[in-house]
Amino acid sequence: MLNIEKFIIGFDGALRTLLAPAQTVRTIPGKNSSENELTKEERRKSSALMRINHTGEVCAQALYQGQALTAKDAEVQRSLNQAACEEIEHLAWTEQRITELGGRKSLLNPIWYSGSFFIGAAAGMLGDKWNLGFLAETERQVESHLAKHLHSLPGQDEKSRAIVAQMQIDEAGHANAAMSHGGIDLPTPVKIVMRLGSKVMTKTTYWI
Repeated sequence: MLNIEKFIIGFDGALRTLLAPAQTVRTIPGKNSSENELTKEERRKSSALMRINHTGEVCAQALYQGQALTAKDAEVQRSLNQAACEEIEHLAWTEQRITELGGRKSLLNPIWYSGSFFIGAAAGMLGDKWNLGFLAETERQVESHLAKHLHSLPGQDEKSRAIVAQMQIDEAGHANAAMSHGGIDLPTPVKIVMRLGSKVMTKTTYWI
């Protein structure tokens, strides 16, 4: 594929992620769960946590699209694009749940998207093994982050908890798939930097 074609596809992906309502093929987890009554504080907390999860999916879209843009192997590109399609469902689930809770998406999503896209593109330029290793580590850290949210969400917020639980399962699958396609384990310093960056994003997005 010509570079200009990849650029057009990437630009279209950015517009869709940031401006268009995300669509899902699968039924939203927890759709048939009861909408239990939440206090004002519980609703605010659930909304803020789901806003973080939504922004995380915006970043995931950007990372995948950036990585696919610079990946060298066609099979790796297909794998990244397929994972990005599955992550769109997470985007749709979290977006709808935020609306149900009366919350809003992060105002900083365009900034997070831009930064994540260039990080993904840079990872892809290092080679497919590093590219896939970066993807796998990202998904492992997201899985860990989702586990913390399951612990933090109000117990009676069954709908949010169902969404986060299914996302956690999917992220683990993406990490395993990346390693099976030839990803390598990243050096510890790189993992630490990734965790620090994630912490900045989550703490900021909780409020903004």
